[in-house]
Amino acid sequence: MGKSRDCYNIPGIIRLSAYVSTFGEFLCKSILKKVPHRHFVFSIPKILRKYFLFNRNLLKDLSRISWETVRDYYRGTCIKEGGNPAAVAVIQTFGDFLSFNPHIHILAADGCFCGDGFFYAPSIDIDTAAIEKLFIHRIFKMLFKKGLITERVIELISSWRHTGFSVYSGKRIYPKDKISTENLARYVIRASFSQERMKYYPDRPMVTYESKYGKDLAEFEPLEWLAALVSHIPDRGAQTVHYYGRYSNATRGRLKKEKGQPEYHIIEDESSGTLNRSWARLIQKIYEVDPLACSKCGGTMRIIAFIEDYKIVKKILDYVGIYEFERKRPPPRIEPAPDEFDDYIRDDYIDCDHVC
Repeated sequence: MGKSRDCYNIPGIIRLSAYVSTFGEFLCKSILKKVPHRHFVFSIPKILRKYFLFNRNLLKDLSRISWETVRDYYRGTCIKEGGNPAAVAVIQTFGDFLSFNPHIHILAADGCFCGDGFFYAPSIDIDTAAIEKLFIHRIFKMLFKKGLITERVIELISSWRHTGFSVYSGKRIYPKDKISTENLARYVIRASFSQERMKYYPDRPMVTYESKYGKDLAEFEPLEWLAALVSHIPDRGAQTVHYYGRYSNATRGRLKKEKGQPEYHIIEDESSGTLNRSWARLIQKIYEVDPLACSKCGGTMRIIAFIEDYKIVKKILDYVGIYEFERKRPPPRIEPAPDEFDDYIRDDYIDCDHVC
């Protein structure tokens, strides 16, 4: 057995460390406002990742869809109309053992900026399940429109117990907690691998790489290791950090010319986890139909009562000529092979417990 040797590139480590620290300071001082923020992570199943591996332009769509999902959530839960959400999105493509795992980290203002000088924060409780449904729908719609997947693939993934889609939502970070905010900013821009966990054995030759907490060890041939590394190099000219909404370059530039950077007073919605009526509009976007829109005049109907008694409901449907249809038998559930899909969490580790 050959003697192990750590692989170090001191100038590269210094440049990377300086960039990560500089980015964290830049984000906290020049971009993020003194309002609450929240960390989101959007990820997709293994079966869909091949399309993003061979077409890196799809990563921009993944970033955009993740932002639009967060944006619509905050607009739907804001107690004041016309709010402007804000977020910084970072594209990452690596898992724990450098497997190709495209996902989006979003550091979002936890609410909406409004022109009256106030920042409106919704309930501290986040409905992650509803956000995930909207995210899944939009990813399917985008890939289907581009001709990359069929309706059969959508039905197959939707029938799995664990679809592989995931939306993580962290705790609300308040403006006074500057250390957590800066740590988070550095975390989302980190490198694809840690040189401290990598060792090279020139006599074999072989590269070993430890998992995050040292519980597992992966072995690579040198060329296999290099192939895994270069798969995470962005295309020439590609941007991995995007600024959206109130934090976009255009909006910040316009505000700087008009009246500078105003200070916002924070108003928090203290309702205990209840969603306001405008949240229903966000749920409607999942199915792209508004049940409150009148089919005759197009106006908005008003809910006057809820009827839950089946017999009364049936009488009303019979009277208006709407009859119940026998539901078609659902397709048989197709469970994915455990070694292909159900274990995706194990080897595509995303660490979200980083804020101390």
